[in-house]
Formats: sequence, structure tokens, C-alpha cells
Amino acid sequence: MQRGLDDLLVFLAVARERSFTKAAAKLAVSQPALSHTIRTLETRLGVRLLTRTTRSVAPTAAGERLLQTLAPRVEEIEAELAALGELREKPAGTIRITATEYAVDTALWPKLAKFLPLYPDIKVELFMDNGLTDIVAQRFDAGVRAGEQVAKDMIAVRIGPDLRIAVVGAPSYFKKRPEPKKPQDLIGHDCINLRLSTLGGLYAWEFEKGGRELKVRVEGQLVFNNTQQMLNAALAGFGLAYVPEDMTQPDIAKGRLKRVLEDWCQPYAGHHLYYPSRRQSSAAFALLVEALRHRG
Repeated sequence: MQRGLDDLLVFLAVARERSFTKAAAKLAVSQPALSHTIRTLETRLGVRLLTRTTRSVAPTAAGERLLQTLAPRVEEIEAELAALGELREKPAGTIRITATEYAVDTALWPKLAKFLPLYPDIKVELFMDNGLTDIVAQRFDAGVRAGEQVAKDMIAVRIGPDLRIAVVGAPSYFKKRPEPKKPQDLIGHDCINLRLSTLGGLYAWEFEKGGRELKVRVEGQLVFNNTQQMLNAALAGFGLAYVPEDMTQPDIAKGRLKRVLEDWCQPYAGHHLYYPSRRQSSAAFALLVEALRHRG
């Protein structure tokens, strides 16, 4: 029985990672041993579970069926085992969160720096990503995004104040180009774009004034997947950047950046921590949520 369960866990790891190499590293076993286990399991079941190529691994129809059946049950078992930890005197466990670098710097880390020393048995893993990560598929405990819009079957907890975007450029840039007076004027400007890693597309700049909302697809020489690098490029005079207001304030105050279209940039709901509503809340996770909760 134990051997059969172990083989199924090996299959689950390979199917999730879509790679024998990554699964072997995660399970701390050799790749040949992993391949042998999968072959043995397929022989015993009499069906091919994985399709292997030189570059990737993917479940077959039978493998996908087994994955969809097996994964939720393993997660339930893992949740129950984690719940047993609640019998310990001190909250403990590892909490994995995905967020943008900006969210980590402004909404998470200032509070985590105060929280973690109080609970030495709680570990937090932060994965920085600008895309809209599927936290269930990627096995994160929670994610962070700006605004109140979260995926179906998610609980959202506000962890930061309202935010506002700023469109900025260096004085050297405006010596060559007139300041845009309305969002449509951006069409004639060099703009520094942001690419969302999950969706793959370029982020459309959003504006609002007097109840009128506009989205502008801008053009320029540079594309980043990180707002800090966008700001650095703007400081160097390469174009206009669309970045969080508080990132720009020190440089605006010192005259290194000039803000435009301010009346078109309205406040919006700040960062929210989100997680599945069916997630069994451990003491460690509950404590972390309360520590991050915005009380302004």
C-alpha cells in the first residue's frame, strides 16, 4: 500500500512540474529513479500516464484524469496534516505568497518585518511576479493584487491604502517633446511599456476623469516587466512612465521628474491579499492575515 501511495505522489509531482528534472529536485531523488517509478506505475495500471518529449512532459488523457482526481485529495490530506500542527503550542508552518515587487516593498515587507520576529516558527516565502498568477494551480497560499477584483471563489483582505498612478518624464525628455494635455496625446510620445508575464501582453494605460474612462495602448522603444526599471528609464530620459505615485514623489520633489496628466489619474483601491475561500485557515495563516490587514 505504501509503495502505491509513494508512486502516486511521484506521478503528481511530475505532472504538476511538467518536468522530470524539476520533480526530481523537488522530491530530492535522482531523475532515473523517478523515471523508473513512473514506468512501474504505468505498467501496473496498464495505461500510459505521461507523454514525454525531449523538451517537455504532459499528462495523457488518462494521466489528466488521474491528476484531477488525485490532486484535490492530496491537498485535503496536506491541509489536515497542517491542521494537526495547531495542536502545537506555537503557530508554525510555511506560507507562500505571490505578489509584485512593488507590493512586496510597500504593502508586505514593512509589516512582515515586524511580524516575523514575534513568530519564529512561521516561515514566509515571497515570489515576485507581475502576472496574474493562478495561486491554486501554482500552489500558493495567497496572492496580492491591487484593487478589489479577485478571481471566483476567493476571499480578499485589504492590506494597503488607496493607490494612485503617475505619468512622469524627465526634464530632458520634455525639452524634445511637448507635455501631453490629455491621454490621447500619448500616441505621439515615447512611452515605457509594462509586459504582464502571465498574460504576455502589454499593459494598457488606464485613465479616468469626470466619470469618463479611457485605456490607451502606448508605443515606445522599451518594455519592462518591472516598475522600478520603468522608472529608471524615465529618469534617464527615454520616455514617459506609468508607475505608482509614491515611487515618483522623491524624484519629482528634486526636479528629476515632471508629472503630467495628473487630473486624469484617479485614486483606486489599494493592495488586497486574496486566497481560496475553501482554504482551511491555519493559526499561522490567520495570524499573518491579521498582521497584514489595513486599518487606515
